[in-house]
Amino acid sequence: MRVSVIGCGHLGAPHAAAMAELGHEVIGVELDPDRCRALSAGTAPFYEADFEELLVRHTSSGRLRFTTDLAEAASFADLHFIAVGTPLREDGRGYDVTQVIGAVRSLVPLLRRPATIVGKSTVTVGTVARVQEVIDAGARVPGVDLVWNPEFLREGHAVQDSLFPDRIVAGLTSPRARAAIEEVYAQILDRGVALILTDPPTAEVIKSAANAFLTTKISFINAMAEVCEFVGADVNMVAHAIGLDKRIGPGGMRPGIGYGGGCLPKDVAAFTHRVGELGAQHAHGLLTAVESVNAGRSLAAVELIEKAHGGPISGRVALLGAAFKAGTSDVRDSPALRLAVRLTERGALPVIYDPEALAAARALHPEFTYADTAEQAVSGAELVVLATEWPELTADPKLPEAAAGLVRRRVLVDVRNAVEPGPWLAAGWEVWQLGRKPQRP
Repeated sequence: MRVSVIGCGHLGAPHAAAMAELGHEVIGVELDPDRCRALSAGTAPFYEADFEELLVRHTSSGRLRFTTDLAEAASFADLHFIAVGTPLREDGRGYDVTQVIGAVRSLVPLLRRPATIVGKSTVTVGTVARVQEVIDAGARVPGVDLVWNPEFLREGHAVQDSLFPDRIVAGLTSPRARAAIEEVYAQILDRGVALILTDPPTAEVIKSAANAFLTTKISFINAMAEVCEFVGADVNMVAHAIGLDKRIGPGGMRPGIGYGGGCLPKDVAAFTHRVGELGAQHAHGLLTAVESVNAGRSLAAVELIEKAHGGPISGRVALLGAAFKAGTSDVRDSPALRLAVRLTERGALPVIYDPEALAAARALHPEFTYADTAEQAVSGAELVVLATEWPELTADPKLPEAAAGLVRRRVLVDVRNAVEPGPWLAAGWEVWQLGRKPQRP
């Protein structure tokens, strides 16, 4: 098919590359001219695992190109994905869907033949009805159909999740739209991936419910970490044991400093506000509790760090990690940077290293001190904090020994519970993790 992807940020750009990988001819619309030039040259403007490889492959082949001109995309494509941003409103009361409405309002009058508009941006329940009204008012030709096809991508795995999803959800507004969805995802559906066909409001709720449940699991195991600290239990063993129950499952059950990024925090906040508006009191209470637990995790991490140090820290702390999770350079609402803020407020001097997110972190927090390598970050540090679970920080067998001679005290505080303590203990380190007893050599 000829496909356009309107909005080429963390969602749209990997999706465009994935569509090209599936064999479609793709044009991405990106209004930022600098980003558009970078994408056109095969240069990823942010880090996302496997993204740049696909970008280079398909911009070189000509299957994928980018433009700032929406009219060019309208003329070229038969199916248009809407992947623009939906930030929280300034008052925090739901999503700002201005970009979604604006993109559709601008696109529809430019269409000169039947086409399918496919929404991927995360929106509040009821938004699809507004989008349909825009299409009905602005379409100059018959046969402009709307589908709501929410994304379920994990940042750091966006390309993988686009090509190998667990399921595809499509909220249909017409019978014709089903054929377009089945065609654009044919290669995926041929592998037996489930296609959930439903109405747009249900598709909207499926997306919000999925993210709400993921955050509930994260907050639940973090609440259990707090319980384990009170009684001296091991939260990792608790997570493992309950995860073996098929009704629960192990996914998303790693205790740590909470969820972050550009999606989960705003999605849960928007959904919490919306269910409150609807009067669903029990759902609102549950989601409010999930947010409350998450908000308290950075304080729990600071308290663990100070306990490991023996009191407040006034000196240098090596903070390994700035991205909100491994696999991406995204630092939006990063738990690692929230922790850096709290440590600074307590009088510590965090020195931050991240293998992919340093530029983004510097732009967001120029007041912090940064290091170009992990070794530079740990040099002279009072202790080391693992704040993002990058494999080079958690699984490099040489790092414990290399860092041991650079720090003032061999104390590792792993606030992601991602490190296997053995190599660190063998190198003479104390290892502190949330919800577990400290381990000493």
